[in-house]
Amino acid sequence: MKEANLSFLESVIDPNGNIDVGLLERYMEQIPEKALQLGIKVVLAFLVLVIGMKVIKWVRKILRKALTKGNADIGVIQFLDALVRFSLIAVLILLVASGFGLETTSIITVLGSAGIAIGLAIQGSLSNFAGGVLILLLKPFKVGDYIKEDTKGNEGTVIEISLFYTKLRTYDEKIIVLPNGNLANNSLTNVTGQELRKLEIKVGISYEADIKKAKEILLSLAEKEESVLKDKEKKVFVDQLADSSVILGLRCYVSSDDYWEAKWKLTEDIKYAFDQNDIGIPFQQLDIHIKNE
Repeated sequence: MKEANLSFLESVIDPNGNIDVGLLERYMEQIPEKALQLGIKVVLAFLVLVIGMKVIKWVRKILRKALTKGNADIGVIQFLDALVRFSLIAVLILLVASGFGLETTSIITVLGSAGIAIGLAIQGSLSNFAGGVLILLLKPFKVGDYIKEDTKGNEGTVIEISLFYTKLRTYDEKIIVLPNGNLANNSLTNVTGQELRKLEIKVGISYEADIKKAKEILLSLAEKEESVLKDKEKKVFVDQLADSSVILGLRCYVSSDDYWEAKWKLTEDIKYAFDQNDIGIPFQQLDIHIKNE
């Protein structure tokens, strides 16, 4: 812009400092025409942008419908949707830029020559993108699974797998955003990866209590609980002889979706049943002995 202004001044003012009035008038006459041309370009660019965004929205909608009909995993749908959106917006920006006289080939050439610098600057994002691709290909988890990330201890239900990040929703409705690169390169636990889940509850009873009776109560409660799978083994056992109690264990299987409800209900039922049958559950006590001198 500065060079253009100097060229304009040099053409209007001669070396002697005289102003070429005729040339200046011609420049002034061209201003409305150039302003009109610029205005037309701006309006056309705006129309292209608006129409382009609607087309992108339409293409994404068709893509999501096609993938949904093909029974694609929701994580794959989210990932491809984000990828198509990003790519089409980049094409739209190049198209709008070309409308202002910028050559697309020149822009691509500049970006290509700067590829190494750009790659170094966004190497973290590229790692996350590659991690997202690996997650979708290897499927260590999918949307709807409850996972525990071992390095930082983050855990929650997967609600979205995007280009660079995966979102988890915790039990208290917080959103955790994790880089795909970390999830792909580090260990994690998929809690709900299987349809079934082993439920194990341990409870301590006093040494004076009837162990056989307590075991019968635990087994009976497991058999009566609707969420416990009837065709899977149910086992009651003595797990440990602790300092002040005998630790009994109850092991059975439930659906992954019913795990917490079944655990909470059985734990409560065990307390009520033990109270009704005079089976004591010991708690920590502190005896204080005072010696009179």
